Amino acid sequence: MPQTPAAPVADKAPAASMTDDELFELRWARAETDLLEPLGRLYGRAMPTATLRERMRALLAAKWAGRPTDLRRLDLARDLDPDWFRSERMAGYVFYTDRFAGTMAGVAERIPYLESLGITYAHFMPCLMPRPGDSDGGYAVMDYGRIDPRLGTMDDFRAVTAAMRAAGISPCIDMVLNHTAREHAWAEAARAGDPFYQAFYRLFDDERIPLQYEETLLEVFPDQAPGNFTWDTDLQKWVWTTFNRFQWDLNWENPEVFFAIMGIVLDLANAGAEVLRLDAVAFMWKRLGTVCQNEPEVHDILQAINQAASVAAPATVFKAEAIVGPHQLVPYLGAGRHVGKVCNLAYHNSLMVQFWSALATGRSDMMTDVLQRHFPTGFTGAQWATYIRCHDDIGWAITEEDAARTGVTDPGHRAFLADFYAGRFPGSFARGADFQVNEATGDARTNGSFASLAGLEAAREAGDPTLIEMAVERILMGHALIAGFGGMPLIYMGDEIGLPNDLGYRNDPDRAEDGRWMQRPAMDWDTAEAAPEADTPEGRIWRGTRHILSVRAATRALAGSVPSVVMRTGHDKLFCVRRAGAESTLVAVYNVTAETQQIELDRIGIDPDAPPMDLLGASVPPVEDGRLVVPPYGRMWLDTPLW
Repeated sequence: MPQTPAAPVADKAPAASMTDDELFELRWARAETDLLEPLGRLYGRAMPTATLRERMRALLAAKWAGRPTDLRRLDLARDLDPDWFRSERMAGYVFYTDRFAGTMAGVAERIPYLESLGITYAHFMPCLMPRPGDSDGGYAVMDYGRIDPRLGTMDDFRAVTAAMRAAGISPCIDMVLNHTAREHAWAEAARAGDPFYQAFYRLFDDERIPLQYEETLLEVFPDQAPGNFTWDTDLQKWVWTTFNRFQWDLNWENPEVFFAIMGIVLDLANAGAEVLRLDAVAFMWKRLGTVCQNEPEVHDILQAINQAASVAAPATVFKAEAIVGPHQLVPYLGAGRHVGKVCNLAYHNSLMVQFWSALATGRSDMMTDVLQRHFPTGFTGAQWATYIRCHDDIGWAITEEDAARTGVTDPGHRAFLADFYAGRFPGSFARGADFQVNEATGDARTNGSFASLAGLEAAREAGDPTLIEMAVERILMGHALIAGFGGMPLIYMGDEIGLPNDLGYRNDPDRAEDGRWMQRPAMDWDTAEAAPEADTPEGRIWRGTRHILSVRAATRALAGSVPSVVMRTGHDKLFCVRRAGAESTLVAVYNVTAETQQIELDRIGIDPDAPPMDLLGASVPPVEDGRLVVPPYGRMWLDTPLW
C-alpha cells in the first residue's frame, strides 16, 4: 500500500548558527566603550584615539583567531554564566609547582588529590621563566612566553590545564605587571641602546629626579633592597626598581607597554589560564609627590585589560594582588565609574590580618569594627579571595584610627603582634620570624606557615595533646572563616595537613636571604596520602578542611552574590557574619578564644524558640537558657530556611 506522506511541520524555524567572526563582533560591541574610554584617558595624548582603537581591535582579533576550540566553547559557557567564579562550589588551592609536584606533568598526576579535597581552582605560583639565581620567588620574569624549563614547557602547561578543565578545576597563573627581570629581552634591548625599549622602563640620566621621588616613596624590602632606584652600569642610567635591583619597573605611561602586556595576557589565556593573578598592581602608575601606589590610572589600566579580555578570551577573570589599606583595596573590585569593570577577585588582606590579631589578643572587637566599618557587603561582578596564609609575609596593616577605637595604640599593637608571632611574647603559641624589620620605625612583618603560627609546631614539640588539639581547632576555625565569610577561599599548599615551617631554605644560596621560604615547605605526600584515614593532627586537619569545603559547596547562601554583613553583637570574643540568601539565612559564628563562649540567640538574629541547624556540625547546636554555646575556637554555620 502506498504510504501516507508525513504532514509538514508548520512554522519550523531554521537552525541558528553563528560564526566565530560574528561572535567576535558581538563581544567587541559589548566591550568597546568600556575598553576605549580608559585607554583614551591613559594614552589619548600619546596616541590618536583612532589609532588606539585600530591597534586594540587588531590585537584582539589576532589573539581570538588563535584561541583553541575548547576554550571558545568555555567562552560561550562563561558568557551564559558570568558569575561562575562566585559560585559556592569554588574553592582554591595555591602551590609552587616544584614544591607541590616537581613538574607540570607531576601536577597533572595530582589532580585526583585536588578533587578529593574539593578544589575547583588551582593557582600555579610563578612558573614563567625567571631570571637565574634569586628571582624574588619567581616574580622576576625573564620570559613571559616560556614556562620555567625546570618545570616543563608551555605545551606541558597546556596539557595540565586541559586536564584540569576536564576535572572541573579552573587554572590560575601569575602575570607580573609592575616589572620585568633585568634579563628580560626588553631590558636587554634597552641596555643595548634601543630607544623603543628604553621607553618601556623608567630610566634617568642622573639622580636629581629619583631623589625627588624618594622624598615620598616607601621601601618594600628595606633590608635587602633599600631605596627604589638602581644605577645600571651598562645603561649608565638610574633605573626605577621598586622591589629589587633586578626587577625593572615598567613605564605604563607608554601605550606600547600596554599593547605588549595585553598580548601576553591573551597568550596565557589561550594556553589555558582561566584566572590571571595580576601581581603588584598597586605600584604600576607613578606620580611625583606621592607614594606611587593606588593612583587612579591603575584602575583605568585594569579596566582596559579586563574589557579587552572580554572580547578575545571571555572565559578569563582577573585577580588583583593589592596588599594595601582598606580604603585603597575596595576600588580594585570596582568603585565609581569602574564598578563591575575591573578585577573580579582581590585578596582580602584585612580579613587575614584581623584573624591573626584576634587569635593573639583573644578578642574579636577590632576584627568586627574594621571589617564592618571599611568594607561593603558585596560587589558587582566581583568578590573577595579569602585566605589565612599565603607564600608571602604578613604585614600588620592596622591603622592608628582602627587601633584607637578598641583601646590600643597603632605602633604598640603592631609591635605586640610581631612579638607574639615571633614567639617572643610570654605565653605565645606561635613559631614565626620577623621579616624586613624597619629600624627607623620599629615595624616588622612576620613569616611562618599557618600551622606554625597557629601553635601546632610548638605543641608537637611539647608533646602536649591538649595544646595540639587547640592548634588543630585554630586551623580549622581559620579555614571555616575563609570558606564562610564571603568570597572564594584559598588554601595554601600543605595547610590542609598542617605543614610546619621549613628552615632548610637557609642552606640554599638562592633563597637564604629571603625568609619567606620558611612558609613554602615542599609537599609531604606520605602525610597527605595517609591523611584521609590517619588518626593524627594532620589527618584531623585534612578531614576537617575537606568537610568545610564540602558543606560550603552545598550551601547556596555562601555564593558570592549573597551579601556578607558583619554583625556588631557587642560580644568581644565572637566574630559573627550574616548572609541572607534567597533560600535561607546563614549566620556564621567564630570563637577566637580557647574558652567556651555564650551569646543570646536573639543577639545574632535567631529565634530562641527555634534554634537552627549548624551545617558544619550537622546538628542543632547546644543552647542553654536561650544562649548559644560555642566551644573553644568553635565555628558554626547556623542555617535558617526561609520556608
